[in-house]
Amino acid sequence: MAYLAYIGARTFFSRDSGFDVAGDEQHAASAAPRQRSVLSLYVQGLLVGGSNPKALLFFTAFFPQFLNPDAPQLPQFLVLGLTFICFELFWLTFYAHFASRVAPWLRTPGRARMFNRLAGATFLGASALLAGVRR
Repeated sequence: MAYLAYIGARTFFSRDSGFDVAGDEQHAASAAPRQRSVLSLYVQGLLVGGSNPKALLFFTAFFPQFLNPDAPQLPQFLVLGLTFICFELFWLTFYAHFASRVAPWLRTPGRARMFNRLAGATFLGASALLAGVRR
């Protein structure tokens, strides 16, 4: 809760006024940055996602409750796993498309400050709600 409040306050009071990608000016003046293929980016993402302990814990803690112990396990895991992958792919594609559409709007001077105020207020509000929750 305290960390969430800290992140919220830090974001809310940030003095950043634009979303500039670090090194844009350097790359424009120097040689072109190394281009990576779509396949190499996909493989890198697959390795990061596949080795994520959070995803592995999700599969081992959440999926067994939906398995029928009397039926073969592998087909059940495959159906659940493929369903999860399809939904995850859909949402990640949606987020990427949304980010590509919003990025030009956010790069307008002053919009980053507005975004930071909104995000900081959201984090501070979540921290306050979390502080008010009784066990």
